[in-house]
Amino acid sequence: MKIGINTFLFTFPFTNESTSCFKTFKKWGFKNIEIAIDDPANVDPAHVKAELDKAGLTCVSVCGCFGPDRDLRGTPEQQKNSMEYLTKLIDQMVVLDCPALIGPVYSAVGRADGPEPKEYAQQWKTVVKNLKVISKYAQKKGKIICIEPLNRFETDFINTADQALKLVKDVGSPALKIMLDTFHMNIEEKCQAAAIRKVGKHLGHFHACGSDRGTPGNDHLCWDCIAKALHKIDYKGGVVIESFTKDVKVIAKAAAIWRQIEPSREEIATKGLKFLKKTLA
Repeated sequence: MKIGINTFLFTFPFTNESTSCFKTFKKWGFKNIEIAIDDPANVDPAHVKAELDKAGLTCVSVCGCFGPDRDLRGTPEQQKNSMEYLTKLIDQMVVLDCPALIGPVYSAVGRADGPEPKEYAQQWKTVVKNLKVISKYAQKKGKIICIEPLNRFETDFINTADQALKLVKDVGSPALKIMLDTFHMNIEEKCQAAAIRKVGKHLGHFHACGSDRGTPGNDHLCWDCIAKALHKIDYKGGVVIESFTKDVKVIAKAAAIWRQIEPSREEIATKGLKFLKKTLA
């Protein structure tokens, strides 16, 4: 498994200048990172790749950012914006030599209105149609897209592994996989290990963070069960720490981080890495 760190913890939005943090990640012991790209126009992928190589790091995943104007089940304009955004990210991933695009690609984060069954069914058809197109493009470029179930407070569309599996089945593309996140699963799944085993071969990416969004291991989650389940399905992909602090104010507000969960970002990164190396070994 490829243990990494998400740039959300240190900077947002990510720009060419943000690559200055790469040497710090390397110093802390990371070999892999996940880059959260909000605006592709702010990023020269060739420059970022050169800085990754200089630091001895690999971009294991690109994390998409889905605001109100990017929504595959939204208005025609929102759908168009999202499709164009996803296409640009995939193109940048080719230059970055990054295998996976991850996140709640199906909808704008925070859209949780509870549509009636008929409306939900129509939204589902729209998302399936759009994902068929973008998954075909990803496959052509040799990349995968990993859809992420979010908790009920962040979306009303895909909350569980079962729902994600149904979406993957309906789209029917080998380029469409699933990403699971320990924070969201802690709210929505009866058993995280069971959800991991159920997803099985469709698991393309994994987020590891504490039950309170803090350091992996400094919480109440059954990490031994999680590790055994990942080994059971022979998972070899990215395991990325996606935790947040109040330091990056835009992301702190979006993730509802109102207090200092851990002493520092460095502690989340270094202690989380040490814990995951030991637990996933």
